[in-house]
Amino acid sequence: MSSAKPLLRVLEGTRVDPPPIWLMRQAGRFLPEYRALRAKCPDFMAFIHDPVLAAEATLQPVRRFGFDAAILFSDILVIPDALNWPVTFIEGEGPRLSPMAGPGDVAALRSELDLARLAPICETIKRVKAELAENCAFLGFCGAPWTVASYMIAGHGTTDLAPARLFAYRYPKAFRELIDRLVEASIAYLVAQFECGIEAAQIFESWASAIPKPFLEKWSLDPIRRIIAGVQGKVKAARFIVFAKGCALAPATIAKMTGAECIGLDWRLDPASLDSLAPDGQIALQGNLDPVALVAGGEALEAATGRILRGFAHHAHIFNLGHGIVPQTPVEHVASLVAMVRGFHAFAAERRTA
Repeated sequence: MSSAKPLLRVLEGTRVDPPPIWLMRQAGRFLPEYRALRAKCPDFMAFIHDPVLAAEATLQPVRRFGFDAAILFSDILVIPDALNWPVTFIEGEGPRLSPMAGPGDVAALRSELDLARLAPICETIKRVKAELAENCAFLGFCGAPWTVASYMIAGHGTTDLAPARLFAYRYPKAFRELIDRLVEASIAYLVAQFECGIEAAQIFESWASAIPKPFLEKWSLDPIRRIIAGVQGKVKAARFIVFAKGCALAPATIAKMTGAECIGLDWRLDPASLDSLAPDGQIALQGNLDPVALVAGGEALEAATGRILRGFAHHAHIFNLGHGIVPQTPVEHVASLVAMVRGFHAFAAERRTA
């Protein structure tokens, strides 16, 4: 039976007009109500492990803008933290972990994910689920193994991911073991999310562009495929969006190699090229507004939004950004974007019948 929720219908392969909309990082620093909430708990890891605060952060953008999906407010690095590789956050700088120096550090990880450490996140999901409107989908997420491993190996975010590549070249067996450990942990974590109430999940491969092409399948796409297959083996109804930023493969190819129902596209892909990259009806697509256009607003935002809506007009499409919303984004620009997306279909229909 088809879902009544627009976003879930798109994941089933159905074109919905107007397309459902949510934004990556929609819960966060650009919202004044989030900043007020965040001030109550300066420690970010403590914040995302507080079900009351994390549920409120998840719900804030849905209340304000009426998005078609809520996405769990958490972080991709809760998995290494629950594998006994502690994570802290430094304000203004981001995550900090102990850098992995070699195979011994991989061996020091827990053999299985500490689900008790993640129990507060499951409680967050239950709280959010109880408050969501009937037509609003609930998304969970995890980081892809390559992206998560890159933070564990370097100890922080890096621009070119040289530490992760060097580790993979120097210690191929240990790197494979790390990826395998993260695959199994991600399966356990996502299954727990689905059991608590999420309806679909996005896998974030934020650093796909840093992987040498000969290793893209081995380091990234095949581990993602194994996660999706593992979760769907336990939760048949589980549906997935894969966002592989800078992957440089056609969406249809990524979908075939991972088993995802929907492929998220970054802002660099031209919607005019979609008919050749993702033939009609094969897969659902998500994206791909430049986050900087949302900051700019005005005519630039209107033109970029229209270009995307026209370019994706023949596809099952979820409107989103081509990466996460940035903190300096004006709140009123987000409200304008939602109005544009929801008003475009009516405007186009009027023009067709005029």
